[in-house]
Amino acid sequence: MEKKSTPKREKQCYFCHNNIHDVDYKDVGILRRFLSSFAKIVPRKRSKVCMKHQRGLVEAIKRARVMALLPFIQK
Repeated sequence: MEKKSTPKREKQCYFCHNNIHDVDYKDVGILRRFLSSFAKIVPRKRSKVCMKHQRGLVEAIKRARVMALLPFIQK
């Protein structure tokens, strides 16, 4: 019996797929998708975001935290 191989889907960056060029720190809804339940930034491997957008995402999340739009820690 041979194993049937299933075609692997390529990982698609959320921002590239939705044609979002710059990650906006004021768009809290999108930023919350990339935070864990403890309000930690999700790594690239788990979020499936490309390197370019991950860097912008981290900067936007940190900026939103300083502006008190996102929490530093979750209780």
